[in-house]
Amino acid sequence: MPTYKLDDADRRILRELQRDGAMRNDALAEHIALTAAPTLRRVRALEEAGVISRYVALVDPERIGLGVRVKVDVRLAAQTRDAIDGFSASVSAMPEVIECMILFGEWDFQLTVVARDVEDYQRFVLDRLAKLPGIGAYRSTLIMRVVKHTTVLPV
Repeated sequence: MPTYKLDDADRRILRELQRDGAMRNDALAEHIALTAAPTLRRVRALEEAGVISRYVALVDPERIGLGVRVKVDVRLAAQTRDAIDGFSASVSAMPEVIECMILFGEWDFQLTVVARDVEDYQRFVLDRLAKLPGIGAYRSTLIMRVVKHTTVLPV
C-alpha cells in the first residue's frame, strides 16, 4: 500500500479531526486557516485515499460497566495459514475482544478483552476462548490501570 503524501494543510486537518471527528467543515476550515471549499476537498481526498478510514464515537468502557481490561497472549497448537485465519475469524466475532494482533515471537496473538468484572472475564475464557479449536496455550494479564490510551497518531 503506497504512502499518501501529506502536506502541512493535510496534517493540520488530520490533527483537528483526530481531536474531534464530528467537527463541522466550517469550523475545521477556521481552525486550519483555509476556506470551507478547499478544506472539504482535502478531507474528501483523505477519505478516498484511505488516510481517514472512518469516523467513530469513543466510548469510555468504565462508564458503561466494562471496568476490567485484560491482555491475553495466545499460542496456537499449529501456526498454519488455516489455523491463523480460523482463530482470527473466531475472535473477530467476539465483542469482548476489542483488539487482536498477530505477533512475531513466542506468542502468536495478543488480544485485549473487556469485561464487567473478573468473574465475567472468567466466563469469557472458560465458555468461549478456551473452547476455540487450535489453541495451544494462553496467558492472561489483568491491566491494573491504563496510563495512556490514545487513538491520535503523530502527524
